[in-house]
Amino acid sequence: MTQHASVRVALCAAALVFAACPRDKNDDPLTLAEASQALEETTLESQAQALASDSIELSTHFTIGQAARDAAAELREFILAELPCAQLTLEDATLTVDYGVEGDACLYHGKRITGQSRVSVAKNDRDDVVVEHSWTDLSNGIVEVDGHATVTYTLDDPSRHVVHDVTITRLRDGLELESQGDRTQRPLEGGLVEGFQVDGTRAWSSRRGDWGLVIDDVEMRWVDPVPQAGTYKLVTPKNKELKLGFERKDEDTITVTLAGPKRQFVFDVSKTGTATRVDE
Repeated sequence: MTQHASVRVALCAAALVFAACPRDKNDDPLTLAEASQALEETTLESQAQALASDSIELSTHFTIGQAARDAAAELREFILAELPCAQLTLEDATLTVDYGVEGDACLYHGKRITGQSRVSVAKNDRDDVVVEHSWTDLSNGIVEVDGHATVTYTLDDPSRHVVHDVTITRLRDGLELESQGDRTQRPLEGGLVEGFQVDGTRAWSSRRGDWGLVIDDVEMRWVDPVPQAGTYKLVTPKNKELKLGFERKDEDTITVTLAGPKRQFVFDVSKTGTATRVDE
């Protein structure tokens, strides 16, 4: 089985978790420990996806319809002007970006970025744009991302289809997630400068087990560690089905409600990703 095929199999499993046979579902009451763990895992995964999306968004600034190598050259000039802290290497239609090697870490969307991204413009037709991304030690100081993604879109449709397969590492303790995803991103009402809306699926594994996630009308701002609106449907390693609802409380805080079998818990999540229970 090819790598892309195995990713799609994992994602199909994630999308079907809520259609599982009732006897497979764990209806034991949701515990505070399980709710806290679920929030921790999804916050870490969301922080990493936002970091990768930063790199993807930065790499969309070229004219659609021109030759792939010309698109990569145009992209080089844009990133060079946007991030003079980066070192860029262009080979044919592939651009390698080393963040922060020309001094301090690069600042983008309020994040200090280090590491390397490799962007290959595989196709650049008006009705079919394909860009391959790979990341090595890409970091915002909180998480690190290694792996790849394929991004497709068209001139007439502002949405982007993203299929990824990455390793996520939390730097403070080395917690690792092996993550795959298949999702569609659209600009928020304020445009991509503000953030994006996401629908689709993600699945990941950690030392705690396997997790499956369905994403429904989720709004993600670049500066936030978790979504500000929308719903996650999560299946935990113990096969419990949880619903996570997101609502902005103020500029620095998002309220997350985790509802599971027979119980729910409410947390406030700060911009740093710190969660505080508020329903006690």
